[in-house]
Amino acid sequence: MTTLIATSIVRGSRQGESHGGAYLVDLEGERVRQVIDWDNSDIDWRGRGQDRGLRGIAFDEDRVFIAASDELLVYNVRFEQLASYRCGYLRHCHEISRYRRRLYLTSTGFDSILGFDLDSNRFSFGLHVTRDRKGLRGAPFQPDGRRGPQPGNELHLNSVTCDRSALYLSGLNTGGLHAYTGRYIRQVAALPGGARNAQPYRDGVLFNDTEKNLVRFVPVQGEQKAFRVPFYNPALLTHSGLGDSRIARQAFARGLCLVNDSVIAAGSSPATITLHDLDAMQTRVSVNLSMDVRNAVHGLEVWPFGAEKGC
Repeated sequence: MTTLIATSIVRGSRQGESHGGAYLVDLEGERVRQVIDWDNSDIDWRGRGQDRGLRGIAFDEDRVFIAASDELLVYNVRFEQLASYRCGYLRHCHEISRYRRRLYLTSTGFDSILGFDLDSNRFSFGLHVTRDRKGLRGAPFQPDGRRGPQPGNELHLNSVTCDRSALYLSGLNTGGLHAYTGRYIRQVAALPGGARNAQPYRDGVLFNDTEKNLVRFVPVQGEQKAFRVPFYNPALLTHSGLGDSRIARQAFARGLCLVNDSVIAAGSSPATITLHDLDAMQTRVSVNLSMDVRNAVHGLEVWPFGAEKGC
């Protein structure tokens, strides 16, 4: 039995209302339980997403890390909050990813990647990403110092993963998936505009092609594979009268993780999680969390602690 954890952002919510949360999703039983209801009176209510909702998810032993816009939250497996950490260079965080003893976070509002040391519980690394005529450039900085970058959102960095070979990053305006090796940044795969959750997979790249309402795998060689994002009868949606500028449109694809080597889980709006088998080219199951079109999945990971914990 596979259980997933998902986070969401509720766009267009008013102050005092829930503006996101975290859910445990039992895929076999198609059961959903909301474990965090994120309602904070201090959020920034301007613009579309801004400070609303919960974002990336990662784990370290029995700690559950969930990113808010400018704060890293820590829970135990019963979703009791243990701690929270802030950094002056963390703004509008999207995805987070753990590799060895460091947690990496996208700081979209500073065009940067931050590193959080899991042993000392402090922000210990920063990489400011800029563009010049030759491509992307990375400038390391200390996030606890005063000589970091100025606020900026040229690249809209929204995805980060890491393995032994490189730190991989991408954004709405990066033009592709890029790898930082500690010395330079190089593009490893081209991406269409608006791509989200891009990550290396097999010999290619896996990502949400949000503009085309697709989840796509593009290998270096061979045929591309794609699945369509679920689309509902508009009459079934709730809170759809606010206008496109205030809500996440239907079939907005965001949130993506591997369940096993061939099966992926993909998120969409209104909050829905769908399992696709890339080898069989079949959609296995689709579980809806909410028909509120404002409620958009953001983070998505396999819950590693077993169904008996947290459920």
